[in-house]
Amino acid sequence: MINQTIHSTKLKLLKRKAFIQQGLKLIGATAISGYSAGLLAKPTIIHSRTYTIQEIINLILREIPGAPFEHTVDTLKSGNPDQQVSGIVTTMFATGKVIEEAARLKANFIIAHEPSFYNHEDDLNWEPNNQVVSSKMNLLKQSNIAIWRFHDYWHSHHPDGIRQGVLKDTGWLAYYQEGKALFQIPPLSLRELIAHLQKSLNIAHVRSIGDPGQVCQSIALMPGAAGGQRQISAVEKEKPDVLIVGEVHEWETAEYIRDARFFGSKTALIILGHSVSEEPGMAWLVDWLQPKIPEIKITHIASGDPFNWS
Repeated sequence: MINQTIHSTKLKLLKRKAFIQQGLKLIGATAISGYSAGLLAKPTIIHSRTYTIQEIINLILREIPGAPFEHTVDTLKSGNPDQQVSGIVTTMFATGKVIEEAARLKANFIIAHEPSFYNHEDDLNWEPNNQVVSSKMNLLKQSNIAIWRFHDYWHSHHPDGIRQGVLKDTGWLAYYQEGKALFQIPPLSLRELIAHLQKSLNIAHVRSIGDPGQVCQSIALMPGAAGGQRQISAVEKEKPDVLIVGEVHEWETAEYIRDARFFGSKTALIILGHSVSEEPGMAWLVDWLQPKIPEIKITHIASGDPFNWS
């Protein structure tokens, strides 16, 4: 009986040993097979997409209703449309300082909202042999930087790219309805409204016409330089508590508001400054464009207010 028990125990141990050995062989084979497969598998290659200047322009224009326009100031002001893009800078004005900073960032494509050569058409021949124009062109060539103006198209985007940036920064997106000239905000005094605009848009100084204590709730917002006729027409039609603009011809809108108030109108005027009033829209361009071309670094550089205040 004892011998049978011993024999049975030995048999069980031998079977268990054989089972373990077979398992180890299978594990080893699997490991070797996996290792071999790893050696034979092709490495994953991540391709980094490259773009030319023209490819990025085309990508943007696909998002603009009616583009390309037959007549537009949004043309390439310097550089070659076939050059590869190493980085993008957005700005209001491609100033000498902005160009230098773009070069430092190794960005060779500047998208600017306003002219680079001091006239609406960027005509280089209106003042032959202009030394400032020559110096700027030389800086651009040395830095191999292309400038494309993005004005007409950005204003034609839905929503208007410039207005969208301003509304975002001021916190007024919830109050604005696309296509409407007028919108309502929670009531503020003119003084409080000016302080809010200075803080939210990072503006050191603004000019205004009106009673600092008057209540402002209905807003007509016209960043940039819409022109006296459009600004005055908006006031006549909408009767806002306040007209907020980038810049005015002082002999047009400012004088109109002054006389209108003399004759009983309550409309106030806030003049932000052209560059700082539209800069938020060029900053928002980064948010809009970056997801479309994640391979290219896009940076906003504010061209800033050109004036000193005494």
